Amino acid sequence: MKKSYETIWEIFNKCPNNQMRDVFIDEIETDDTDEFIRRKFQDKNATWEKSELEDGTIIYDINASGILQRYSFTEI
Repeated sequence: MKKSYETIWEIFNKCPNNQMRDVFIDEIETDDTDEFIRRKFQDKNATWEKSELEDGTIIYDINASGILQRYSFTEI
């Protein structure tokens, strides 16, 4: 059964004097967050670390072709 999540996708800026980042918020349905991340970054040379917080939020810290990103999944 698919679960509904609010996702926050952050793309961190590589410029040292710019603290801004791109942030995208969406709602998705999936039964496998790992597979969602694999599909999302399949064309990139990507590695990631997965963390699960006490409140159930799932966080992926991603390095995709040298660009640091973070995907957060919060069940709704």
